[in-house]
Amino acid sequence: MCDTQVIRNNNTTFFAKNSDREPMEMQLVVRIAPIENDKTPNLRTTYLTIPETKKRFGVILSKPFWTWGAEMGVNDQGFVIGNQALFTKVHDKTNGLIGMDLVRLALERAATVEEALFVITEHLEKYGQGGVCGYQDKSFSYDNSFIIADSKDSWVLETANRHWVAKKVDKFAAISNCITIESDFDRQSKGLQDFAKKQGLYKTGEFNFAKTFSSWFLTYFSGSKERLKASYCTLSKLTNQDSISAIDLFNGLRTHSKSRDSHFQRSNNDICMHACGYVRRGQSCGSLVANITSSEYFFTGTSAPCLSVFKPVNFDYTKDFGVLTLEKNYSVPTLWQKHEY
Repeated sequence: MCDTQVIRNNNTTFFAKNSDREPMEMQLVVRIAPIENDKTPNLRTTYLTIPETKKRFGVILSKPFWTWGAEMGVNDQGFVIGNQALFTKVHDKTNGLIGMDLVRLALERAATVEEALFVITEHLEKYGQGGVCGYQDKSFSYDNSFIIADSKDSWVLETANRHWVAKKVDKFAAISNCITIESDFDRQSKGLQDFAKKQGLYKTGEFNFAKTFSSWFLTYFSGSKERLKASYCTLSKLTNQDSISAIDLFNGLRTHSKSRDSHFQRSNNDICMHACGYVRRGQSCGSLVANITSSEYFFTGTSAPCLSVFKPVNFDYTKDFGVLTLEKNYSVPTLWQKHEY
């Protein structure tokens, strides 16, 4: 389970995300330099091999150590992406590109938010989305939603199988493991309504993406709608302030729904997630806050934002930031592992 937010206030755009994964699933913060004229023909993503591109932009990613893709990240062109699990009635578990692969592909290959939107939807339609997304839980698989944002434009992109809708963000937006776009989308995949009809999910009249494709069971038990309300509440208050700072977004990601003496008494309604028991199986394994307008990026590189420090990192390759780890051949124990104890 995850929570992703974007807000624009007084000509400044902020992005924030908690990446909720399985306990002890190490999440690394890695910085990868840009590539020019790469002659490697193919790229191995988490499950699929696809054609590689000659040019790739520099990226900073927060990624589960075992996947090729990333939960969230920024690129040196100035935009940010984060993804969420969506539970739909039409999910295909056949191996494809998982949502994290799509995040990294867009960050490496796109120079603008518009291009990123195209990269994700083009690859989604061509290769599909599917495959095991859990580290230990090999039955866990899902469709995806995304927030894509730069200093001027932001989009929410939500998917079902190989189809999608996108909505442009006005002042703020949040996504939390439930489909948020109903009939108010600005763009859609070709043949979307025909696909829904063939699945027996839509007949005629106004087309509602959320009602058509949302699978209620996991959506409900993930606590997504309560977390979404918490995000909306926080963001709406921030829009009324004269100015906001990264600290405001830090505090938002550290939110617990209620004060409890024990994490066992908590629920899936917390934006800052702590794993406890069978129902509450995930924890916030990594967090990112970005002041996109000023190109300031803060990653925890550790789990539990309420117990973590948000650490700065940027694209100055002459500097070795403490939050960074090598993507491969990383030393043990990592920052994440040392903090986890």
